[in-house]
Amino acid sequence: MPREDYQERLDGLRKDVVGMSDLVLERLDKGMEALETKDEDLAWEVIDGDDEVNELYLEIEQECVDLIALQQPVAGDLRLIAASFKIITDLERIADLATNLGEYTLDARRTYFSEVDVQEVGEFASEMVNDAVAAYENEDIEACYGIDDRDERLDRRCEDASERIMRDLIRGIDIETDEEMELLLGETSRLLLTIRDLERVGDHAVNIAARTLYMLENDDELIW
Repeated sequence: MPREDYQERLDGLRKDVVGMSDLVLERLDKGMEALETKDEDLAWEVIDGDDEVNELYLEIEQECVDLIALQQPVAGDLRLIAASFKIITDLERIADLATNLGEYTLDARRTYFSEVDVQEVGEFASEMVNDAVAAYENEDIEACYGIDDRDERLDRRCEDASERIMRDLIRGIDIETDEEMELLLGETSRLLLTIRDLERVGDHAVNIAARTLYMLENDDELIW
């Protein structure tokens, strides 16, 4: 393969990863919107759209394999390909978490815990992913460290939201029937799972930043 074609494929790989991130973030934002508005049609759009993400993941994965097998890249090129493969894996898992949000929507009522703002948490996590992919696209080393720092803030927000739920439960919520108890337990479980999933979105953003830093600097400081 001529050098020009090889470089074009490397550039194309980077663009494909960024394109996949756009699709995944769209799914994540729609999942959060569906949960907020209780829009079941939008929830099903997110759930059904997971196949598209999976297909794109497999296409980019195959391109990574082909580049390694056919070109035997070394040094920076090899780190780019390896980082790209790791990053699309994190993006695919973020899409799975977005699908979870769609599934939670189908049963969500939000009768209780209305003061817990999961939308704010979701927006913060989504911005982390967007900025992590931008660091990969723009080869921004400083931004990689910034994503890692912001993850601590996301963790605190998730912890605060979970604590508010538990405080309300401890204080006691007026329950008169078994049906109301079942509703309360379901809402508690779904809300805690939502918070957990959004925290994991942030973890995947850090993974993307960590792989980008390794790609650029051969530095594994952020890789856990």
